[in-house]
Amino acid sequence: MPGVESGGTREGYVVVNGVRTYYEERGSGEPLLFLHGGLCTAEMCQPQTVALAAQYRVLVPERRGHGRTPDVPGPLSYEMMARDTTAFMDALGISTAHLVGWSDGALVGLLVAMGEPERVRRLVFMGQALNLDGLRPGTVEYMSGLTARAIPAYTEAYERLSPDGPGHFAVVLDKLKRLWCAPTGVTLDRLAGVRSPTLILIGDNDIVDVAHAAAMYQALPEGRLGVVPNGSHHLPMERPDVVNQFMLAFLSEDEPAPVTPPRVRQRTHASDGAVRTVGDGTP
Repeated sequence: MPGVESGGTREGYVVVNGVRTYYEERGSGEPLLFLHGGLCTAEMCQPQTVALAAQYRVLVPERRGHGRTPDVPGPLSYEMMARDTTAFMDALGISTAHLVGWSDGALVGLLVAMGEPERVRRLVFMGQALNLDGLRPGTVEYMSGLTARAIPAYTEAYERLSPDGPGHFAVVLDKLKRLWCAPTGVTLDRLAGVRSPTLILIGDNDIVDVAHAAAMYQALPEGRLGVVPNGSHHLPMERPDVVNQFMLAFLSEDEPAPVTPPRVRQRTHASDGAVRTVGDGTP
């Protein structure tokens, strides 16, 4: 279904693997998919999508069980979300795109890049670990104990937008808690096969262990690593200007010149001097 204009945003629905999927679209140019985090809606991504739309055709599909897209019986899995992402691209006639993912969306984007590498030009992997070993101590216990009362902004958004009605939020939250607390099956050695240049971006107080993010960077053939001081898991909402600066610089950079071991490390700073980027080049 073609999108309709609403305040600069084109809105529409498309059937993805049998699910009527809502999406928003902004801007023009090279296609870029912004893959939201767990329990998020398209509106929650606006601090990034508005900035990205100045240079790209930005599309934000709401995954099954999120926002205006209905839930489907059965468990949720990252592999299912990755298949939905490529099916969404197919439905809109998009052969290749940049993928920007935050939290759950980051792992979804990575699975697309590993499974169908020819479809991903560049990947931003933000605020996510590859597996449970990459999380800070206590994170799994925190996620397993989450209740609707503890996350009122996400609860309110679901109850206001979901076609399944407000009473269904507990079902989706339970599915996501099971997903978050289960092994992902993705290991560091699998990153060697990722062909897309990939930016790992976290806050230094994220749920992701900084050492794990650095290990991911080292394992990627074309990895970049950004660490934002005093940034939590909600980094895109807390420091949107800094996050946007990182993403736009990475997405538009020229292909790096090859280097020889040992890996060359460079440090650059955002305009406010608050951010450091560590690493560039290939192993």
